[in-house]
Amino acid sequence: MSLDHYVTLGRSGLRVSPLALGAMTFGQDPGGAGCSVEESEKILAAYLDRGGNFIDTANFYTNGHSEKILGDYFAAHPGLRSHTVLASKFFFNMFPGDPNGGGAGRGSITAQLDESLRRLGTDYLDLYWLHNWDRSTPIEETMRTLDDLVRAGKIRYIGFSNTPAWVTAQAQTMAQLRSWTPLIALQVEYSLLARTVEGEIAPLAQDQGMALVPWSPLKNGFLSGKYRRGSEVVDSARTAFVGGPGEEEYAVIDAVAAVADELGTSSAAVSLAWLRARPGTVVPILGARRVEHLENNLAALETTLGPEHLRALDEVSAPTLDYPAPMHGEPRAMLQFAGATVDGQESAVYPPLLQSDVRY
Repeated sequence: MSLDHYVTLGRSGLRVSPLALGAMTFGQDPGGAGCSVEESEKILAAYLDRGGNFIDTANFYTNGHSEKILGDYFAAHPGLRSHTVLASKFFFNMFPGDPNGGGAGRGSITAQLDESLRRLGTDYLDLYWLHNWDRSTPIEETMRTLDDLVRAGKIRYIGFSNTPAWVTAQAQTMAQLRSWTPLIALQVEYSLLARTVEGEIAPLAQDQGMALVPWSPLKNGFLSGKYRRGSEVVDSARTAFVGGPGEEEYAVIDAVAAVADELGTSSAAVSLAWLRARPGTVVPILGARRVEHLENNLAALETTLGPEHLRALDEVSAPTLDYPAPMHGEPRAMLQFAGATVDGQESAVYPPLLQSDVRY
């Protein structure tokens, strides 16, 4: 497996690398968590040289500098843009004090896209994400606007990020019934340390043929391999912001490290390989502040987890899902057909109800 072994992104004809490159770290934010223009370009070149073609950014990242770095790079390498799948996002307000400076209304989406295209130096985006749910805007306004932009040739595909499953389902159903552009992917937080997406969003994505594009697949670097019990991490710009792992997280970190040691690879590679083995199409986003971070993550393409590895990681990281998900797991499958086997699932056998048990 390599970056040029492409997968189709959801129910679409868009072919992308099995690992995307996230540009959230391109350009330095006020907290100094990003990287310089020079290092950003080295990371970008390393990814593209390996056959990677899927780059993800947002208008909000480093206050627009991330998009500008990408735009300058494409301008300096003519012909490269047309062979790259470029994705950006809209939602966050770039103009504090202006109530229409962000959000998902018609005017704000159009204005945000025009600004992103200007910074990126391109006349279209391959994929445009809603970065977050806008509670104040009817979802039909957002979907109709995105469809209009697709028809105008300014964007080609659309996706949602950080949006509740019920809102996503409503939007997708509306698009299908009205012949608008449907969603092809959902960008979500997903890792061995963040699996609650499996309650509602992941099943929805699999049912609708949407790809999952996980952000923070190493959970703020906790799964990178540099966090060990009793040792201090000094090479992490986020540690001061998010804090260190807790006991439950260290149980997962230790299990990942054990698998990595057995396979002779890194914890990052194991964590990313686990994600890629999940049901459906899953394309994790790699975040890197240095080229060596990227190279370490790309080892996931050469990492294959056996059934025993997957089982151990699944068990140690099993999430607690919100109701009603616990009622729909395998042990309770098809309980209404007591004693029967339906779709390969055997249910528990319950004794017949006595007349005194019946309540009206």
